[in-house]
Amino acid sequence: MNRLIQTGIVIALLALVTSAVAGCQPQFQPVSFVDDFGREIKIESAPQRIVSHVPSITETLFALGLDEKIVGVSDYCNYPEAAKAKEKVGGYYYPSMEKIVALEPDIVFTDGFVDYLMTQLDALGITYIVLQPEDIDGILKNIELVGKVTNTQKQAREVVNDIQARIADVAERVKEAPKTTVFYAFDTTDPNNPWTVGPGSFVDSLITMAGGENIAAKAAAPWVQFSIEEVVNSSPDVIILDSGMGTAVTVTEELRQHPVWGELTAIKEGRVYPIDGDLVNRSGPRIVVGLEEIAKIIHPELFQ
Repeated sequence: MNRLIQTGIVIALLALVTSAVAGCQPQFQPVSFVDDFGREIKIESAPQRIVSHVPSITETLFALGLDEKIVGVSDYCNYPEAAKAKEKVGGYYYPSMEKIVALEPDIVFTDGFVDYLMTQLDALGITYIVLQPEDIDGILKNIELVGKVTNTQKQAREVVNDIQARIADVAERVKEAPKTTVFYAFDTTDPNNPWTVGPGSFVDSLITMAGGENIAAKAAAPWVQFSIEEVVNSSPDVIILDSGMGTAVTVTEELRQHPVWGELTAIKEGRVYPIDGDLVNRSGPRIVVGLEEIAKIIHPELFQ
């Protein structure tokens, strides 16, 4: 075969291989994104140095395989284990601007609840994106948005697909199950006026999705205090204690010995269960684990 023809074939094959590889790993194209505050942010290139002071966002970043690009997290970013080894930028409410600046981030992720942080980032010209989902669908959209911003769309789609499949599995299991009334306590420091979750909270949605009925579903706010009389009158079938808040120091035995709590059927029958608050309160990919845990608590017979 003519050497010139052979060389041409080799070059053509190399071009095909290069094209195939490029197709698997698309190059980042400069584009504008709109965050949960309605802000339009222009991203010129995929971020290489990322700071997150919000635990749920940090979990999302790790879920998308961005471990090596995360240069700073908050003191409270404790999942996965690798997050604990990252450079700390301070607390959630009072992150250190000095530390953030020193890390030279390409982008900072926040949830919009710390005004002074956003003011400082604006003043310094540091790009940031606000993720503040209002519901489960919002969490999934945020995961996809982070995927687009960081050029990890494929990983984001896989994470979202997995979450949606697991949500669908829970829905299928509980669709015919009788409703179980639930009282979710995230702080019983004052046992006569415990704090609970109302409409607009992730936990309220998870209880409903898990085949339960939140006795505080018609409360005036996502986080409210319920009087012990209201709890008694509702006589919940199940009581769930948030182990990430005040109830971390509340044990079932203390409730059992309380003159009023101790008379509740759920207490007498031993249907009081702790749950890791990080699973149900953080708006990240582990929210589906929280759903599964609540579903197992409410309908254990369906998850044998």
